[in-house]
Amino acid sequence: MTKQTHAFQAEVKQILHLVTHSLYSNKEIFLRELVSNASDACDKLRFEALDNAALYEDAPNLEVRVFFDTEAKTLTIRDNGIGMSADEAASHLGTIAKSGTREFVARLEGEQKKDANLIGQFGVGFYSGFIVADRITVECRRAGLPADQGVRWSSEGTGEYELETIDRTTRGTDVILHLRDEEADEFLKTWKLKSVIGKYSDHISLPILMKKESWDDEKKEQVVTDEWETVNKAAALWTRSKSDITDAEYQAFYQQISYDTQPPLAYTHNRVEGRSEYTQLLFVPAKAPFDLWNRDKRGGVKLYVKRVFIMDDAEALMPVYLRFVKGVIDSADLPLNVSRELLQESRDVKAIREGSTKRVLGMLESLADSESAEDKAKYQAFWNEFGAVLKEGIGEDFANRERLAKLFRFASTHADEGVSFADYVSRMKEGQEAIYVITADSLTAAKSSPQLEIFRKKGIEVLLLVDRVDEWLLSHLYEFEGKPLQSVAKGAVDLGTLQDEEEKKQAEAVAEAFKPTLDKLKDALKDRAKDVRVTTRLVDSPACLVVEEGDMSSHLARMLKQSGQSAPKSQPILEVNAEHALVKRMAADEGRFDDLANILFDQAMLAEGGQLDDPAAYVARVTRLLAA
Repeated sequence: MTKQTHAFQAEVKQILHLVTHSLYSNKEIFLRELVSNASDACDKLRFEALDNAALYEDAPNLEVRVFFDTEAKTLTIRDNGIGMSADEAASHLGTIAKSGTREFVARLEGEQKKDANLIGQFGVGFYSGFIVADRITVECRRAGLPADQGVRWSSEGTGEYELETIDRTTRGTDVILHLRDEEADEFLKTWKLKSVIGKYSDHISLPILMKKESWDDEKKEQVVTDEWETVNKAAALWTRSKSDITDAEYQAFYQQISYDTQPPLAYTHNRVEGRSEYTQLLFVPAKAPFDLWNRDKRGGVKLYVKRVFIMDDAEALMPVYLRFVKGVIDSADLPLNVSRELLQESRDVKAIREGSTKRVLGMLESLADSESAEDKAKYQAFWNEFGAVLKEGIGEDFANRERLAKLFRFASTHADEGVSFADYVSRMKEGQEAIYVITADSLTAAKSSPQLEIFRKKGIEVLLLVDRVDEWLLSHLYEFEGKPLQSVAKGAVDLGTLQDEEEKKQAEAVAEAFKPTLDKLKDALKDRAKDVRVTTRLVDSPACLVVEEGDMSSHLARMLKQSGQSAPKSQPILEVNAEHALVKRMAADEGRFDDLANILFDQAMLAEGGQLDDPAAYVARVTRLLAA
């Protein structure tokens, strides 16, 4: 094949422009990305060679070499991994198939445009070489192909790349960076490169080799020799004893596998022995990723078998509601040629999944139940970031639902955050039988709901559930330690022994006296309300809307409608405060009774966050009332 010039995919052009012109903080990140790619290429060769040992081509020792040429101002990252064919080079280096490209560009164009650490999060790590290079040349040959099918790929990162066939006797890939003048001094020094490799790539299981330096007495300086030395530990961190690993090493490893710039919130490192033998090193991030709510996103756990890398994002090893967990699981039992289909069905994988789930929940419990103020603050920080996702587990993981329920935290009428079910139960009034809850679109809406008035008056705590997932949560969680969960927006309010006999008698008398007006209200609102009744739940408000027990809540119906889904049609119940001045005025105003009745209903709808079916009719009624 003669030299051919090709245009980059449109997304690549955009990324190359941003990489070249916007990324100028923490430039050294490019070396982490390219060494990581080289390591991945070796892992892929090892994996494919399980079925075809001939791919090793009499060179089974896999390694990565990093070297530079001071005169040519080039830095080369070489691996003897799987390599690429001409078609693969054009595909992998000229296009981007990753789903995160748009988000990556949006981040770079936003407030984080100077943060080079972002580049590793979106599968575009190769292009980070253009942070320091004005030209990149890639020379490679795929394992198993003849020597005359080598490939040279070259680009200045300006929108085009060149591709040609070359002779290459060895398999693998050379990535040659032609450094810009301003970068040459910094990245053409052995100590600098060793420092960066030690910081980001020390735990890569392959040896990373560089040429040794020795002191030259004549030149009075360090000179590069022809002897190679390993500059990383070349040992998987998770295989070492916990007592030999420092907290800083755990944090560095986490940042290496997650591309997170912050240290993890918590981590757990264990070797499990028994029917299934495996090692787990799992991390809980401090901040939620941008795609946390994408349930189709694969998990963050890497699967190894006997230290052989098998796959990224092994979703079968962690339930969907723990998709934020990062880490490594290395099994001694799974077959090396394990497939995704086998992962879904294997009993050993199920045992690993259950064990890892329990380990993560135990890690969270140790923070949540700690007496330390620092740990409690850590857990609250975790809950603020990931609590809504953790709630999904209540319907997905029946075996752990009690453990999950104990980890949940809510706002309440007594506190804006951090209230557990156990806290609530410990503060329940004498004679209180249920855990009272209310769902709403926001904390402000929940706090101002008229349905809370009688509970506030009597000092009864109500949990305020304001996450979108909370309605789903209540459809799967019915009680906690024998105490039923009761929505204050469903059914007639019944406080049982919390309401004294005198109050009950007074309420009955008021209801009896109000019965003629109640009948008129039912007639006026027969097309809008399922029923109208007198209530004792209101103190300051004239009316509120509730639904029958077993019916879909108004809050859930609104959410379904907003998401474009259909909700079962049902009418709410209007509850009125017969002692309120507006209600008394309505009862005495025969001429405008229907207008006042509909205004009462519309105001109750607005107070609970609903939308009016006919806003113009509401405005017309209020206008007539004000003009009278």
